[in-house]
Amino acid sequence: HVQLVESGGGSVETGGSLSLSCAASGNAYSIYCMGWFRQAPGKEREGVAHIDSRGSTSYADSVKGRFTISRDNAKNTLFLQMNSLKPEDTAMYYCARAAWTQICPRDRSTVGYWGQGTQVTVS
Repeated sequence: HVQLVESGGGSVETGGSLSLSCAASGNAYSIYCMGWFRQAPGKEREGVAHIDSRGSTSYADSVKGRFTISRDNAKNTLFLQMNSLKPEDTAMYYCARAAWTQICPRDRSTVGYWGQGTQVTVS
């Protein structure tokens, strides 16, 4: 059974920084691609970034150069460092694990497990 638990959300002023963490339980964490999604009120859930088992990363254009995704396989933990935050980054942020080992979580159809979400508010 896989559980994903996010932490680290909060409120910050424009230009500030926040760091999110996602603790994963269950086996074989290190072989799955992991990602972060976000959903603002009234909008679709969108992919923010993902990182595969080898550490290769990909980012949405809207966060490139400001957000950094990383993982610690020894601790089964996923991270998202968010710098230069903007009001449009305000959303619920979700940790996600890919549905299969050969893919990365790019949209809802490729996600096998979701965390419960953590709120990020930028004002």
